[in-house]
Amino acid sequence: MASKSKHMAEPMLDITDVAETCRVSEKTVRRWIKAGDLPAARLGNQLRILPRDLRTFVLDRMCR
Repeated sequence: MASKSKHMAEPMLDITDVAETCRVSEKTVRRWIKAGDLPAARLGNQLRILPRDLRTFVLDRMCR
């Protein structure tokens, strides 16, 4: 039988989560999304970010 955790997806982050993690304002996070730098999905009227996309975004910024 397959492990249950194998099928569970990481919970998506909202704008507030990303802002707190990166220690920036929510407005800055929205700018990153609008510029296409940080991928986000619109679920209803909310934007959600995959943790792996945030990790990639941060690592890319660190290597500049």
